[in-house]
Amino acid sequence: MSMIRDLRAAVRPSLRTSLRKPTAAGASPYANYDATRDPSASSAVVDCAVYRDGRRVDDRACLTPRGAMAQVRESGGFAWIGLHEPTEAEFAGIAAEFGLHPLAVEDAVHAHQRPKLERYDDTLFTVFKTIHYVEHAELTATSEVVETGEVMCFTGPDFVITVRHGGQGSLRNLRHRLQGEPELLSKGPSAVLHAISDHVVDGYIAVADAVELDIDQIEIDVFSPPAKGSTRGTDTGRIYQLKREVLEFKRAVTPLMRPMQLLSERPMRLVDPDIQKYFRDVADHLARVQEQVVGFDELLNSILQANLAQATVTQNEDMRKITSWAAIIAVPTAVCGVYGMNFDYMPELEWKYGYPMVLVGITTICFAIHRTLKRNGWL
Repeated sequence: MSMIRDLRAAVRPSLRTSLRKPTAAGASPYANYDATRDPSASSAVVDCAVYRDGRRVDDRACLTPRGAMAQVRESGGFAWIGLHEPTEAEFAGIAAEFGLHPLAVEDAVHAHQRPKLERYDDTLFTVFKTIHYVEHAELTATSEVVETGEVMCFTGPDFVITVRHGGQGSLRNLRHRLQGEPELLSKGPSAVLHAISDHVVDGYIAVADAVELDIDQIEIDVFSPPAKGSTRGTDTGRIYQLKREVLEFKRAVTPLMRPMQLLSERPMRLVDPDIQKYFRDVADHLARVQEQVVGFDELLNSILQANLAQATVTQNEDMRKITSWAAIIAVPTAVCGVYGMNFDYMPELEWKYGYPMVLVGITTICFAIHRTLKRNGWL
């Protein structure tokens, strides 16, 4: 383990150096942080509150992270601090105040993490990918179908810190809803973690239903008779674009399965046993969404192959029509070519009815070829 820690420290030193100056061996990572600086000075803090017995404490001292933790240490309860896209400097004070691990802090600041659950001493660090469906009048080859964001959650014995990235996935309404359920909030920080996971997965369900409608429309367009003058190849770009968006959706859902299984099945000191039962319901919903997304991916593969096969069939039909007409035109070309030669002695050159008979013969042969090809489905 020590070797792994040394390796991580070597390849990812940027955040540690920005949070602290070099300290003596074994010292706290934030030992040199200026304790006189109020971490609530961060403009990234969108809400900060203390909850005691499931109810929000109405005290102005709780409006800052330092004041909130002072209230918690003095009278109990837990603090819930919400941040939106904090910088390293803005998050440094809060990280020092709550003793957050530098590796987790780096992930929370820089974002672009895959969903995961990690434990650092007495803190759980959870990463969720939020998904938002982008409304569009018509799906095109460049349409954006899903928009992703991130929510990181630090869960400790007496605090919850949420860090949100992206324009979507606001937790304001979730906080207000939880404040209306004091019995649930009285279970502590794990109740907030469950509510966030449930909120994220509910968003997945809504997006999956909307994406399913787009896939249904694509399926109808591909398998319905083509409009006059249109070609099947025009659907390929839309199918491929939708497949890319489904892949983005899949990257958010699939990695979250393991963290939800751990939270719902493995006993954890930071998760209330009563709340753990609710995580099972979230895990079930997530499993259903994962099955849907995997099914979307496979269905789009089949639709894409069917569309390409239809395009190939259409091209073959066009080639058969061209070949058929070429065969018909070959008859007058051959006859006219023969009689266009400049020889003095050729059959029927002096015959009175030669010209009309040649025309009748050409027309008859061309009509017979056309009828035969049409009867065989080439025309």
